[in-house]
Amino acid sequence: MFWLVIAGIVILADQVTKVAIVGAFQLGDVRTVTEFFNLVRAHNPGAAFSFLAGASGWQRWFFVGLGLVASVFIVWMIRSHPNERLFCFSVTMILGGALGNVIDRLIHGYVVDFLQFRFSFLEPLFRGGYFPSFNLADSAITLGAVCLILDEILRVRRSRRG
Repeated sequence: MFWLVIAGIVILADQVTKVAIVGAFQLGDVRTVTEFFNLVRAHNPGAAFSFLAGASGWQRWFFVGLGLVASVFIVWMIRSHPNERLFCFSVTMILGGALGNVIDRLIHGYVVDFLQFRFSFLEPLFRGGYFPSFNLADSAITLGAVCLILDEILRVRRSRRG
C-alpha cells in the first residue's frame, strides 16, 4: 500500500502542475526562467520525443492501453517483491508517471508538457539546443528507469559476491 500511496503522490503532483500550466499558459507560450530553463505549454499526442505524434489518432488509445497494462504489471511486481525497496521505488515512479500521462491522454487526447531546457551542447541533436519539453510524469518515469538500472547493477554485484 505504501508504494501505491507514493505513486498517487506522483500522479497528484503531476496533475496539479499540468492544471496550473493549462490555466496560466496558452499553447506555445514560453516564460524564460533562466538562460537554460523555460516554462512552456506544449501538447504531445505521441510518446517520448513525440514518437508517433503524427499518427492519425489511434496512438492515443494505444498509449492509454499500454499505460494501463504496464500499471497492472507493475502493481503485480510490487506485490511480488515487497522487500526490495529500490526496485519497488523504481517501478513506483514509473507507475505514477505512466498513470499521470494516461490521465492526460484520457482528458485531453495528448500529454501536457511544460519543462524546457536549453544547452548549447545539444544543438547537434536538437534544434537550437532545446531538449524536447517534458513534465513531472516524464521525470518520474526517467527517475524510475535510472533507479531500475541501478537496482539491477546492484543485484548483479550481490549475486557475484554471494
